[in-house]
Amino acid sequence: MNTKEFGKQGWTPERLGSLSGKIYLITGTTSGTGFEAAKILLSKGAKVVMLNRNTNKAADTIAILKQELGNNIDVSNISMDLAELASVKKAAAEVLDTIPQIDALILNAAIAQVPTQVMTVDGFESQMGVNHYGNFLLQALLYPRIEESKGRIVTVGSMGYNLGIKTIQFDDMNWDENYGANDVYSQSKLAQIMTVYELQDRLKKAGKTDVKAYACHPGASATSLIKTSGSLLTRFVWQIMKLTPMVQSAEKGAYPMLMCATEPNLDQTGFYGPTGRNNWTGPVGEHKLEPHAKDKAVMQKLWEVSEQATGMEWNV
Repeated sequence: MNTKEFGKQGWTPERLGSLSGKIYLITGTTSGTGFEAAKILLSKGAKVVMLNRNTNKAADTIAILKQELGNNIDVSNISMDLAELASVKKAAAEVLDTIPQIDALILNAAIAQVPTQVMTVDGFESQMGVNHYGNFLLQALLYPRIEESKGRIVTVGSMGYNLGIKTIQFDDMNWDENYGANDVYSQSKLAQIMTVYELQDRLKKAGKTDVKAYACHPGASATSLIKTSGSLLTRFVWQIMKLTPMVQSAEKGAYPMLMCATEPNLDQTGFYGPTGRNNWTGPVGEHKLEPHAKDKAVMQKLWEVSEQATGMEWNV
């Protein structure tokens, strides 16, 4: 299914009917596109379980959502820090204990443009640790519940996947030798996207058609991602760009993940996001993915490396 089928406007939440009885898990919902996605799903009657590391911000977010949508919405938060594998395991255990179904796990949280190399407690470079390894482990742990629910996994990537080296740097996964904020961010987003397509291949091979995995990106959205982790200059340039037509609202940035979480019969092989200039803004639909993001040998090796790094064998 491509943008043509959604008309000139592309995909919009007007396509959504009632989502009553559906349960969506979303990481990173205290601001930006994650917040907007949660708000739209809740407004359609879905139950939303947020996964955020800052419990105070999460409580504020719930209060804001109730203020805007009414006290009857079904929204909760489970504390999770993607930078710590132990925290991901603890959160996943709580989800499996308390959440009976997962219609879609939306992997939205990320960090970006960390100016100098920072290591996680598990010994990973932070952007790879949070954006890739943390998410890999979370998906693997929650996969059985997603499979039972005939649910979806939606990975929010970035056009940044195409800005760095066009493969995975296996000989130096922590970028000890040539660390660059943008290069490593690009690498982490490429790794995330590759995981989606490798998962699709493994599901297909196992004859499992009930679980679906999607890759999308928000385009250039007015969110706090750069503001919270980028260098001063990056943040300054971004603040100026946000005032131009080159950047769209955070709400519009949420459309691709919502489409991938809800749209029936959406082709999994596609890559979804804004289809306008540079894929930064414009109507939401399917658009070109550069072939290096589906390099089979690299995808397979990345999966194995990720299983080893996280200590989790993900048997689909």
